[in-house]
Amino acid sequence: MADKKKILIADDFQLLREDLTELINNQRDMEVVGTASSGKEIVNLARNTEYDLILMDMGLPFMDGYATTMGIRQLREDGRTVPVIALSSRLYADDEFHGEEYGMKARLQKPVSARKLMEAVREYI
Repeated sequence: MADKKKILIADDFQLLREDLTELINNQRDMEVVGTASSGKEIVNLARNTEYDLILMDMGLPFMDGYATTMGIRQLREDGRTVPVIALSSRLYADDEFHGEEYGMKARLQKPVSARKLMEAVREYI
């Protein structure tokens, strides 16, 4: 079997981080290699960790998902192209999303179903 795809998770809600970690680690071809509760933490993780995809809460404290993604994109060459999937509890028709400008591949509304999350993850890794 090929190497497992490595995923980082950034969300300030501990229970969701734990649930997402369990969901992904139960996949035979994926593993969570780090989690963070703030933008600063995930940027530090991304600096020194090999990863294939990031699940990014858009409502992180101190640095929102946009600023955090921009920080990660500036860290190193491969950080510019790694897919980021935005997770947001605010997802309305009139809610503007500018994730494409930061290289975000998709935006999912929380609470996200396991099926939709895994479909998005598999599409981009």
